[in-house]
Amino acid sequence: MAYKIISKQGDIMSEKEQSIDLPIEWNYPENIVSKYATNLVVQHTEHEFILSFFEVRSPVILGPIDKEKALQLKSIKAECVARVFVSAGRMSDFVKVLQDNLNTYKAKSNQLE
Repeated sequence: MAYKIISKQGDIMSEKEQSIDLPIEWNYPENIVSKYATNLVVQHTEHEFILSFFEVRSPVILGPIDKEKALQLKSIKAECVARVFVSAGRMSDFVKVLQDNLNTYKAKSNQLE
């Protein structure tokens, strides 16, 4: 994958466009924190999509007393573990990459069965 840099030179009548493709070096910082997401909320504005990833932790039930407490709960907290903003112009590309990977995963999973 490459990143394209486009520069335009000249006035409107004699515009000349040049582009340079530079390779992308994917970097995962050593201190990056990975989180597990069990739920996803997608919102959008006119120019961007907002992906909010949540983790829902089930309450620990160790016996009859805990079960009674759990039955009295009104809700379970969903903790936002990450928010990602994606430009509207790139969202289709992201969806395609996710769909392609899901299809590959399903094909491999079916082979294992």
